[in-house]
Amino acid sequence: MLTDTHCHLDLERFDADRPEVLRCARAVGVSRILIPALDVASSRRVLALAESGEMLFAAIGIHPTETEKLSATWLEELAALLPRAKKLVAIGEIGLDYYWNYGSRDRQREVLRAHLALAAQASLPVLIHLREKDDALQGEAAADLLKILQAWAASLQREKNPLAERPGVLHSFSGSLATAQQALALNFYLGITGPITYKNAEARREVVKSLPLERLLIETDSPFLAPVPQRGKRNEPAFVAHIADKIAEIHHLSPQQVAAITSENARRLFGWE
Repeated sequence: MLTDTHCHLDLERFDADRPEVLRCARAVGVSRILIPALDVASSRRVLALAESGEMLFAAIGIHPTETEKLSATWLEELAALLPRAKKLVAIGEIGLDYYWNYGSRDRQREVLRAHLALAAQASLPVLIHLREKDDALQGEAAADLLKILQAWAASLQREKNPLAERPGVLHSFSGSLATAQQALALNFYLGITGPITYKNAEARREVVKSLPLERLLIETDSPFLAPVPQRGKRNEPAFVAHIADKIAEIHHLSPQQVAAITSENARRLFGWE
């Protein structure tokens, strides 16, 4: 039983064969797929898509590279989706991106804090995007993000919000072990994607080797970041099995054990049965 906790299944690259993509995912044992949004329009789209299949779930939010395009009513529009979204299990994809020069960092941080307040209000965990300038292992993005998340986690504790025990996941984690440890201390999970299988990713594998399996999620980030041996192709949920295989190799476990543990982690975080 596998779970893909981050798959952009709503994007146009799946329009021609989405049912076949889901059939292939089921064939390798994928039982749950979480579809994150990137903006207000895709938030509506992923909610509708999640309603179309039992294995599909949704997250709503604004990607950090989209923050300069927001209308004055974006937060109200997202909040209006909460009461009628049966398959909504998270707020995301949100966070900080200092790799691309899309808008100001101040605006990204402002929008992130607004999302975190919404997540606390709705008791929904968050899917956090973190990308450094030049794809560094550690830098200003991680420092700024951790400062914001530490303040948020402290407020959850003060308010006795149950979200304090399952605040969210750092999606497609590619940072340093120090960043990972600080996130774990805040009860966050870490999402592992295709690059862990790449030949030049030994530093990433060393980080994953040092992390407790009980705090890892596996995700494809489809249609991006296809793992070896599918690298160069359009990524899809069925390929999450290759990520489970690599984590199993790193932790000296069977792929079935990794699948079971990471699926249970996802169930615990997102609250689905």
